[in-house]
Amino acid sequence: MNMNHLREEMAALLNEFFSRSGLKAGQILVIGCSTSEILGHHIGANSNVEVARAIFPPLKQLAEQANIYLAVQCCEHLNRALVVSRSCLERYQLTEVSAIPQPQAGGSMAAVAYANMEDAVLVEAVQGHAAIDIGDTLIGMHLRPVVVPLRLSMNQLGKAHVTAARTRPKLIGGERAVYKQAEGVLKTCL
Repeated sequence: MNMNHLREEMAALLNEFFSRSGLKAGQILVIGCSTSEILGHHIGANSNVEVARAIFPPLKQLAEQANIYLAVQCCEHLNRALVVSRSCLERYQLTEVSAIPQPQAGGSMAAVAYANMEDAVLVEAVQGHAAIDIGDTLIGMHLRPVVVPLRLSMNQLGKAHVTAARTRPKLIGGERAVYKQAEGVLKTCL
């Protein structure tokens, strides 16, 4: 597999995702990634650091440019904990756990993220605002309700299936509820 081509595919996927996700500065983007699936192998069977090194730089660049937090999910060997920056941990009051992801215990993507994120830590869980799942890693447990699927034109990276989602606040109140404030309605001067 050509790693430069893979990096370019990842950058294109991220551009489309970001243009449609509605992510705002300071929000959390959850990434689940099976490098095994990208190579066409069964998830967890062939963790590959080179694949992770190829696709992490566009993720890091997006996070820096958009001023968002990355949360990279580990595999089930680390209970799907996530790699985040310490500033994300502090802002969202997350629970830190003690482990350092490795390619065979946490996954190559989490290991590369841990090695390349500023002041990386491992946390037990997050409630992300949007997500990209590369290789059907099941990241839904780390998203806020209500999850809304994003249908991207690119639904594969390498040989891995890609799904994406954003979240929105719950709509509550029933048939008489109003969800958008009409211009000038109920504005008063106190």
